[in-house]
Amino acid sequence: MSTDQPGNDPFRKQEPPGEGQEPPRYGDPAGPYGGPPPPPGDRGESPGGDPYGGGTGGPYGGGPYASNPYGDMTGAADPLEGMAPLASRGRRLLARIIDALIVGIPVFVVMGFAQGWWNPDDSGRTASQQLVYTVVYLVYEGLMLTQSGQTLGKKVVGIRVAVLADGTVPSGVPGWLRSAVYHVPPLVPCIGFIFWLVNVLFCTWDKPYRQCLHDKAARTVVVDADRPV
Repeated sequence: MSTDQPGNDPFRKQEPPGEGQEPPRYGDPAGPYGGPPPPPGDRGESPGGDPYGGGTGGPYGGGPYASNPYGDMTGAADPLEGMAPLASRGRRLLARIIDALIVGIPVFVVMGFAQGWWNPDDSGRTASQQLVYTVVYLVYEGLMLTQSGQTLGKKVVGIRVAVLADGTVPSGVPGWLRSAVYHVPPLVPCIGFIFWLVNVLFCTWDKPYRQCLHDKAARTVVVDADRPV
């Protein structure tokens, strides 16, 4: 499946006004400064070129912090600027419950007829039912996220998954990776459940984007679909 984002994605966040325009230059008669550039001391830097005097050569003018995608003290852009607000944790939980019922009930009924109804003492039968449920849920979620960023549960509660960088639908690899990181680890005995628990709870303390571990792996966030860009 192609990983290219559609050019007409309705969820793509808006660029701030003036994006791409060339900034005014010193010495431009039509610019706000007019005339030649001021001496170094008038630009907030020492005549000797002190890197901490406000020039662009210091560690805070063009260093690694200037490209920080999460925004920082130098004024780097916040990826959420221009996107809908983050979805609440309660709505995310409700969407998961709805999706689990949508997938789980049909799987339980089909497996019940195929294997005989569930027997808690038959660990092999329980494991096979869990495997089928996981595969079906993974495919269901992966297909829907890559198409629209929403499962049925997310549509009901009015939230969607968006690529953190630009707000678009996580088509291709991001959508499938997000689904796989959520569903596959629980298949590993004991350790898998611990990872799953940490994963789903991670958004309760993660700042500033309320990401679970599957969000961080796919570089996505969950936002309010009722308030589009």
